[in-house]
Amino acid sequence: MLYRRSVIAASLVAALPARAQAWPTKPIKLVVPYAPGGTTDVIARMIAEHLGQRLGQNIIVDNKPGKGAMVGTALVAKAAPDGYTLLMSVISGLSISPTLYGGGDFDPMGDFIHVSLASRNPSVLVVNPGSSARTFQEYVDYAKANPGKLAFATSGAGSSNHLLGARLEQVIGAALVHVPYRGAGPAMIDTIAGNVPSMFDSLPSAAPHIKAGKVRALAVSSEQRSPAFPDVPTMKEQGFPDLISYSWFGISVPARTPQPIVDRLASEMQAVLKEPAVVKRWEEIGAEGSTMTPAEFSRFVQAEIDKWTPVVKASGAKPD
Repeated sequence: MLYRRSVIAASLVAALPARAQAWPTKPIKLVVPYAPGGTTDVIARMIAEHLGQRLGQNIIVDNKPGKGAMVGTALVAKAAPDGYTLLMSVISGLSISPTLYGGGDFDPMGDFIHVSLASRNPSVLVVNPGSSARTFQEYVDYAKANPGKLAFATSGAGSSNHLLGARLEQVIGAALVHVPYRGAGPAMIDTIAGNVPSMFDSLPSAAPHIKAGKVRALAVSSEQRSPAFPDVPTMKEQGFPDLISYSWFGISVPARTPQPIVDRLASEMQAVLKEPAVVKRWEEIGAEGSTMTPAEFSRFVQAEIDKWTPVVKASGAKPD
């Protein structure tokens, strides 16, 4: 009897890797914690297409915006750890909003396995074409001459762009009016329509609107000018080195997801980010592709939490 039980137990253990290796056998859901049309959505759909091709299954993008990306992030934290629910993890949902909103119902590190970084992106300040501001300095001069009157839109409270706007207020010593939306797409629509005069947006989602002349780009928040927009100066070169800022996007899964599934996802993401079509697309929209192992990405996320927590507290930014 003991021998029979041992054989059965060994068979069950051996079956676990086999089932994991069979993954995926059905479509996968990729939760995007912002509304359609923004950078997170743009990056997610490109990843979903190419990662799905490599996995042999459709990856369905599921937009779940709200509370500075915390709504969608929390949904994945509570999802079954079976490899069929992925998170498009973002700087806001994991590193900024938990502090901004006074905590959440998930642990940014303990409730997830952070699989792979997908891209790192600078922000860009854009204005409606009818704006009198032709340069970043003119924008700043107007804000200082009219404290509390110049509004800027963002994809939502808790986004890196919200914090960038709050940081600008600190640097120039003048209040701005933050207008948060439930995603960059709706915010850009209102900026183009002139309902809000300016917007801090991640460069990838703003790129097509800049190229189409629907908005005017005044400055980017990167260390150096973006190869996609070499004529747009950096905030740093215009005398604002404290405004260097990047958002980032990656793939995370619920904690306790089987290691073989994590390893497969990590391996395929490494391959996806090296595909010529993806590399070209990232260059076109001003995104910076970057590959990391799960261990490296986990350390990166922890470092971002450590970096942004005191910044959020010091900024005095509110959820709005």
